[in-house]
Formats: sequence, C-alpha cells, structure tokens
Amino acid sequence: MNPREPLSPEARLDRLEAIEEIRMLVAKYSLSLDMRDLDAHVNLFAPDIRVGRGQVGRAALKEWVDATLRNQFTGTSHHIGGHIIEFSDADHAHGVLYSKNEHETGDEWVIMQMLYWDDYQRIDGRWYFRRRLPCYWYATDLNRPPLGARKMRWPGREPYEGSWHDLWPSWKEFWAHPPSGAAEVAPPAPLGEFLANMRRGAPDPRIRVR
Repeated sequence: MNPREPLSPEARLDRLEAIEEIRMLVAKYSLSLDMRDLDAHVNLFAPDIRVGRGQVGRAALKEWVDATLRNQFTGTSHHIGGHIIEFSDADHAHGVLYSKNEHETGDEWVIMQMLYWDDYQRIDGRWYFRRRLPCYWYATDLNRPPLGARKMRWPGREPYEGSWHDLWPSWKEFWAHPPSGAAEVAPPAPLGEFLANMRRGAPDPRIRVR
C-alpha cells in the first residue's frame, strides 16, 4: 500500500476505527499491567509473540511479566501521552507513544520518562501488539533529579544510558550543526510518513532491551 494514495470512503472509515482500537490497546496495556491482570495483559499481544531466548506465545510472556513484577515492583503506574500511529497497510501499523511511569520498588519511588516504538498487527479482525521497544530517557528516585550522564538509575544497579534519542537522527544533527546563517525549513513530511521522515528513512528500529 502506498501511504500517499487516497483511500476510499470505506477504507477511510476502517482506518479511523483501526486508529481508535490501537489507541485503546495502549490504554488497556497500562491498566492491565498496573492492576496485575496478567491474562488481560498478555491477550493484548499476538498469539505467537516472541518473548526472547527462544520463547514464544502468551504463556511465556505471562511467566516473564509475572516474574518481573513480583521481583522488582510493589506497585506501578503508567501514564500514556502523545501517540503517533502510521500504517504500512490495512493490517499493519507502527507507532510512537510517550509514557511517564512511577514505580514503588523497595524503599525507593522510581520515576521514569520513556517512549515506546510499537508494531501493531490486525489478526482475525482485532488489533494486537506485535512488538514493543522501550526507549528510556531517565529512571531515578523521586527525590534525586537525574542530572548528568547515565540517567537510568535503578536501585541496586549501576547507572547506564537509555535509548531515548537513539531512534532520531535529528538529535545528533541538532548538536552537530549550530545555525550559521538564515534558517531554512524543509518541506513537510507526506501524509502518513511523519515517523519515517523523522527517522530519515532508516529501517524499523531494533533496540537491545536491557
């Protein structure tokens, strides 16, 4: 599908319904995770979701999420923000979503700023997560502003850098090229290609998740 080609009225209605369902998908993710309804949570993912280390499927995902939550967090709260959704075809989409999170872990209250790069797929008429890649800016105790380098500061771990800016060439371009004359403005991205334009045409990201 060429995202620049106009859609028929039927396809436009389908697209609007798909956008709304995907937006609901990310809201359901936060609620089910924070309220520890793991069955509701893993059913938001494709049935053959890859979990890692050769593990596939919702049961494997449930085991991983269960262990992560029990071993690290007493409580969590995920606050979702701006959400950009673009489509590869009628049944495949990707999106970028801001998330501001709070975590009770031991005797510390860890706040986090991050974004997700998501892949979505419609299977048998319903939209699911195909993949979620977390990109972190900072994580730190509420009373300790994350100034300086290595802003990912979890209790009991050495600080490390997140991947907040890694997807976006504009970050390095901005700092590498200060203005030297009259400002020039590039043309707007074609409709449906905002993320691809910001990524400068790079392939879908593959981020090593810690």
